[in-house]
Formats: sequence, structure tokens, C-alpha cells
Amino acid sequence: MEAVKISTDTLFILLGAIMVLAMHSGFAFLEVGTVRRKNQVNALVKILVDFAVSTIVYFFVGYSVAYGVSFMVGAEQLAQKSGFEITKFFFLLTFAAAVPAIISGGIAERAKFNPQLIATGVIVGLIYPFFEGIAWNDNYGIQPWIEATTGAKFHDFAGSVVVHAVGGWLALAAVILLGPRIGRYSKDGGISAHPPSSIPFLALGAWILSVGWFGFNVMSAQTIDKISGLVAVNSLMAMAGGIVVALIAGRNDPGFVHNGPLAGLVAICAGSDVMHPAGALATGGIAGALFVYMFTLTQNRLKIDDVLGVWPLHGLCGVWGGIACGIFGSKALGGIGGVSLSAQLIGTALGVVIALVGGFVLYGLLKMVMGIRLDREEEFNGSDLSIHKITATPDREANW
Repeated sequence: MEAVKISTDTLFILLGAIMVLAMHSGFAFLEVGTVRRKNQVNALVKILVDFAVSTIVYFFVGYSVAYGVSFMVGAEQLAQKSGFEITKFFFLLTFAAAVPAIISGGIAERAKFNPQLIATGVIVGLIYPFFEGIAWNDNYGIQPWIEATTGAKFHDFAGSVVVHAVGGWLALAAVILLGPRIGRYSKDGGISAHPPSSIPFLALGAWILSVGWFGFNVMSAQTIDKISGLVAVNSLMAMAGGIVVALIAGRNDPGFVHNGPLAGLVAICAGSDVMHPAGALATGGIAGALFVYMFTLTQNRLKIDDVLGVWPLHGLCGVWGGIACGIFGSKALGGIGGVSLSAQLIGTALGVVIALVGGFVLYGLLKMVMGIRLDREEEFNGSDLSIHKITATPDREANW
């Protein structure tokens, strides 16, 4: 029976890894639909290559930083227990690779290709697993200290803070250091609209992400005996809340509507295993409103040219998710309990600080040493032609 359980656990977490792997195509199509047509090829190539770099770096470096496990042993040892440990690496890799995928949306249309690949390696090899190990592996004694201080550990079941907030705040640093796209803001304070190139592609990306998210959240249990239908229903309710509120707050704008489910799902990750579905609905609804208002504020008032709005969507909704876990996860509001708002505030703030400082240091060094932005002519021509020497669609059809 033990062998059957181990095999079942391996299959369970493998299916989760495949579902989250599929989400990366969602990141790609969401970006393809949002950027201008002259940057669509770059969005597709960037997400794919970022995933490859993340895989290699996380295998050799990042996983060891987070969990102290090295795979530089014989294959016979790796195959023990149906290969559960190395399959767990695959699952957690898909989380780690989501961080550069998040950043990609913020820096779209004007970032150099190779410097971003270097940034991906450093983020997935060092910055992300440093905080991942603190939150999920009790590294450096910080979680025990939080528990001793507040009565509970920092709780982030599926990564509202560990993955999304960290990715969003890293992206904020990169976006600020890159500066806005040419022509986005004029000297007299005017704003040039850059509408999405393809609402259908944007919608496709949002749907792929939303479906895959149930693997992201439910399979975070990692073993079959810990699976909870509550996580699935809470994810569903948060998604619905995000959609409805984004629809209302965004006044039927399709871009906001299709980011609404993502805002709700980002926020519910942390507390999806401890909240009541009504609390999950409220969490998702608040996240939907937070995204709409903060995306508008970021673009129009703060003049931070975050192309896909990844800081409000992942950075701020991820922070809200970490905090919401401490509110709606409490028994007083129908939750399972075992969480502390103070612990959530401490853990969330720590994640934000690590990401923001790490982002400014990393992208600041890259900017100083090799530059991180395309030159004016390359940006005007578009990253498809400037970097990949091809466009998404030919200017004319061949006549032979």
C-alpha cells in the first residue's frame, strides 16, 4: 500500500506540474494580446526562453538554495519512491518560472533580450528561492521567530506572496529603471493610448491561466491525502468575485474583465486552504477592484508604464492575498483558523522588501554594466524586427 500511495502522490504532483506548465502559455498569450503587433513575436519567444533558463538554473542552483536538496547524485537514487522528489522539483519549478513570466509583462516592448535572460537566471537561482526557502522551508529561523512572536507562522498555501507579490515587486523595480515607452507620456502631461493588439489573444491567455490555476492551488497540497476540495471552490469563488467587480469597476472594459479572474486567483492563493467560500468571494472581489483602480492610478497619475499592469495585478493583489489570509482565514470570519494577521503582515512585508531591494540592485547593475533597454530606433521598429528579424504577420503574402 505504501508503494501505491507514493506512486499516486507522484502522479498527483506531476499532473499539477503539467497544469502549471500550461499556464506559461497563458502568460505568453496574455502578453501577445496586450502588446502592440510589432512586439508579439518577442513576447512569445521571451516567455519560452525564460522558462528554459529557469529550468536549468532552478535545477542546479535555485532548488538547493530553497530546500537544501541537490540532484547531483546517481539516477538510481533520483528514481527512488517513484521519483517523487524530482517530480516535486518539476512542480515547484513551474512556480519559480512564473516570476520572470510576470516581470516580462511589465517590461514589454522596450527591454533588451539578453540582459533579461541574465536577470531571469539571478532571480530564479537566488532572489526567489531565498524567500521561498524562508516561507516554505523554515530557512534561517524566520518562520519559527514569527510563530513565537505572533502565535502562528506566516501562511502562504499557494504563493500569493511567495510567487506573485515577489514577481510583481521585482517587476516594479525593473519598470521604473527602464522608464516608459517612447511616446507614452508627453512633456505637457498628455498620455498616448496604446490599446491591446488582440482582445481574443488576451482573453485566450486569461482563460488558460484561469484553468491552470486550479492545478497551481489545489496541487499545492503536494500529496493526495492532503487534497482539499475547499481549495478548488475557494479558488472558483475568488475568480468569480474578481470578474464581477472588475466588470463593474472597469465599466465593461474587456481588458479589465479578463484580468479580473487573475486578480482574484492571485489573492486567494495564500488562504485558499483556510477560508470559507464567502470569504474567498470577498477576497477576490476586493482584488478585482484593487487591480482596476491601481492600474489606472499607476498609468495615469504615477506615470509608471507597466504594460500589462503586473505590479497591481501580482504585486498588490499578492500583498492583499497575504493580508486577506490573516483576516478571512480566522475562525471569527468562518475560516479554519491557525493564522495570525500579524504573522501575515510580517511575512508579506518581508517578501516585498526582498523583491524590491533585489530588483533595484539586480536591474540597476545590469543597466549600469550592459544596458537593459533597446535604443530609440530599435524600440520604434519593434522588438520583433529589432531582436528576432521577423514580424508576427508578413507585410504581404507570397505570390508563388
